Amino acid sequence: MDKKLLTEEVIDQLVADIKKHNENERLQMIDWLMANQLTKDKKTIALIESWEDNQSSLKRRIYWYFQGRLRWTGQPQPNSEELLNKIESKIEKEKPEVQWAMNFTTGWIGVYEKKYRNRCIALGEKTGLYKGKMVSKGCTPEYLPEFIVIESNKRKL
Repeated sequence: MDKKLLTEEVIDQLVADIKKHNENERLQMIDWLMANQLTKDKKTIALIESWEDNQSSLKRRIYWYFQGRLRWTGQPQPNSEELLNKIESKIEKEKPEVQWAMNFTTGWIGVYEKKYRNRCIALGEKTGLYKGKMVSKGCTPEYLPEFIVIESNKRKL
């Protein structure tokens, strides 16, 4: 894939094609597209950053997953408080595929930015997202109170 040819129109067609797949495949493909193609060029990163309120839930997922991945890969951002305000007001009304990415972003903010840790844990307790969800051995639960404690302890943060 030539990232220089990835215009908004081409991405819209890719998203439309991806939507035709079952949920599991759809989410794997959209996450792969974001991580391996869209984040490799400043032009497509600018597009991602404009998708927070896009009508496409898959584009909104990309926006939020990108925000979380920045933090997960050790690139703290200055807009964490603003993002948390938006997540707190929107997460419970969002589609599940977007909720997951918002939860992911909240988790990594809570891990790396100690000043927001209690707020992120409280959000997880309030929403209850992924509470009690079974995970494979060696994997970290997605429930924010558990995720943040485990991941911040691993990093001694």
